[in-house]
Amino acid sequence: MASTVVGKSISRVDAVAKVTGKAKYTADFFTRDMLVGKILRSPYAHALVKNIDASRARALPGVEAVLTYKDVPQIKFATAGHPYALDPKHRDREDRTILTDKARFVGDAVAAVVATDELTAAEALKLIEVDYEVLEPLLTPEAAMREGAPLIHDDCERNILSSQGYEIGDVEEAFQEADYIFEDELETSIVQHCQLENHVSYAYVDSDGRIVIVTSTQIPHIIRRIVGQALGIPWGRVRVIKPYVGGGFGSKQDACLEPLNAAMTLAVGGRPVKLELSREECMIDTRTRHAIKYKIKTGVSKDGKLIGMHITAISNTGAYASHGHSIAMAAGSKFRALYPMKALKYEPLTVYTNLPVAGAMRGYGSPQLTFAVESHLENIAKKLNIDPIEFRLKNLVKAGYVDPLNGNTVRSCGIRECIAKGKELIKWDEKKARYKNQTGTKRRGLGMACFSYASGTHPVGLEMAGARIVLNQDGSVQLQIGATEIGQGSDTVFAQMVAEVLGIPVDMVHVISTQDTDITPFDTGAYASRQTYITSMAVAKAALEVKEKILDFVWGMTDIPAHALDIKDQNIVYKHSGEVVMPLAEVALHTYYDTVFARPITSDTSNNARINAFVFGVTFAEVEVDLKTGKIEVLEIYNVHDSGKIINPQLAEGQVHGGVGMGIGYALTEQMLFDEKTGKPLNNNLLDYKMPTIMDIPDIGVAFVETFEPTSPFGCKALGEPPTIPVAPAIRNAVFDATGVAFNRLPMNPQRVFEKFKKTGLI
Repeated sequence: MASTVVGKSISRVDAVAKVTGKAKYTADFFTRDMLVGKILRSPYAHALVKNIDASRARALPGVEAVLTYKDVPQIKFATAGHPYALDPKHRDREDRTILTDKARFVGDAVAAVVATDELTAAEALKLIEVDYEVLEPLLTPEAAMREGAPLIHDDCERNILSSQGYEIGDVEEAFQEADYIFEDELETSIVQHCQLENHVSYAYVDSDGRIVIVTSTQIPHIIRRIVGQALGIPWGRVRVIKPYVGGGFGSKQDACLEPLNAAMTLAVGGRPVKLELSREECMIDTRTRHAIKYKIKTGVSKDGKLIGMHITAISNTGAYASHGHSIAMAAGSKFRALYPMKALKYEPLTVYTNLPVAGAMRGYGSPQLTFAVESHLENIAKKLNIDPIEFRLKNLVKAGYVDPLNGNTVRSCGIRECIAKGKELIKWDEKKARYKNQTGTKRRGLGMACFSYASGTHPVGLEMAGARIVLNQDGSVQLQIGATEIGQGSDTVFAQMVAEVLGIPVDMVHVISTQDTDITPFDTGAYASRQTYITSMAVAKAALEVKEKILDFVWGMTDIPAHALDIKDQNIVYKHSGEVVMPLAEVALHTYYDTVFARPITSDTSNNARINAFVFGVTFAEVEVDLKTGKIEVLEIYNVHDSGKIINPQLAEGQVHGGVGMGIGYALTEQMLFDEKTGKPLNNNLLDYKMPTIMDIPDIGVAFVETFEPTSPFGCKALGEPPTIPVAPAIRNAVFDATGVAFNRLPMNPQRVFEKFKKTGLI
């Protein structure tokens, strides 16, 4: 049967609720006599809490509780939102407590107040007296790793969280075979997620003595486990509810608030306590993107083939591990599928420093490594006088490639078609000829960059997804999934999938968007661009099971064999002719009320995906550079993707627009700044943190090369994170093309660009 719903641009199932304001986010839920929580944060980047006196705060009218590290369990737990690993060696690093007696960055939580209102809570914070022993702040990985530097965590020698890497082949032997050797050093910056909705949760104890947490999170089932571990209580005593979420981009893939919020409600006898961070707090005490320094050495043959590459990386993970070294390792694994070569050695170091915690952020390390590698390859192409597109085409992966370390296979690959389409859209050859011999103070250039990514975490991580479908009396269905909708549109594409299988319109698929760990099927959460690919497997299983049960029930009603029947346009039809047998609604009514044969039709299914799918794509950019001011303007930009079958083109285009905007900010303006002596944040607000606005973003071109991924029931692959990945290197390479100046450090803001132009003698 031809597709009737999948592949169509239908409206989001949550669109009306969101644009009319009816959608309820965490901060929209109120209960009578809700208390307010506030956090006392360290003014020092590295300090021991020698003494803390909260007596004056506790005596303030309206203060219900004051918590210090003495008042909460001192159980070390991991905040990262990874699935639970049965093998302790593969679990997230447990290095944080609910409140600390050792501040490890400016803003670390040393105490908390619960009060009747925000003003009282804020006043109480001022009355808490803390004596600190200030330690040397270690603000760079180099400072943290030096001999004799104080330890940020006592069990980490030289403050190195991990140094795990890999080697494929013999890289030194490959370099000996190569005709040319090229080396570069490149660096990325610390940036912030800046999702629209700040981190917020509220917690209370229900009538059964269980802790209930309503929270804006990407990972409700994992939050349940983390809170249980942090408090030292059985996980079943914790219930987590996720309502509508106003964005996360990875920042809400950690337990940033929930353990403390749970401790707060326990401190006041189970009364409801709301904990909401300000924007300034979000920017220092949630998560950031890792700043990483790279050194790359590459051997190339005379005909432009990559022979071997050696990459070393130093990743600044900040004060606590969060996702830590897995960021560096994930980037190193996803990049491997793009340019297979004889030898590849990857040596990343992840280092603790006294800066805000770095964690998961859209692309999970790939934007950093892709910037480094694609900039490095552009430098090589320039030195060899090879067209940068031709250089990449000589080396790109082909279908059938098997990753030598994890066994993941490239079964669908449209990267060459993506390049051809992007090249045509931006008029590459025509503009290259036009800009060949430019003079003057404003110059234009073209750049491109490729990427590869995955559609989940297998085989490193568990990929469990669940779906529940119930046939209603009118022939519509309820769809409940464990996968969390956080704004990306997953609820809509799952509704389309169910509608496709069951032959009903999308508006007859009623999606339960709220996840509740008591009743929602298990799913590990929204991350890794996994949901459309991984959860589609569970959704397809559940929908096919419901369809099979419906047709089997009709067989009993009519004596027409189930294999001769189908469902189309809300009717049971003969498969061979399309002739209507009876309306689906009539069948549904009988499943509930037939006095002899009634049996309501449901499916409750989970799927443990032990497979993965690679996605590919490219960004093409045209820029104009003002040599006098250092300002870079993106004139045109095209993001072209092989994400398999596109389930909803309009939603997919929206994903790309958001990702490209984020990538432009990463390339040109965004960076968290800190006092170089104290570690104090200098721009943790949306005035001083230069995130691009709608006025700074050009029209964004979007195109798809639709392949069919055979491991997916609907042929789809990942799309959520990939649009961000290749944008910064494409813009950087366009600037290189325009000016001949290679920028190996992000962001390329006017000050930095102007200074380098002066240094190189361009102006």
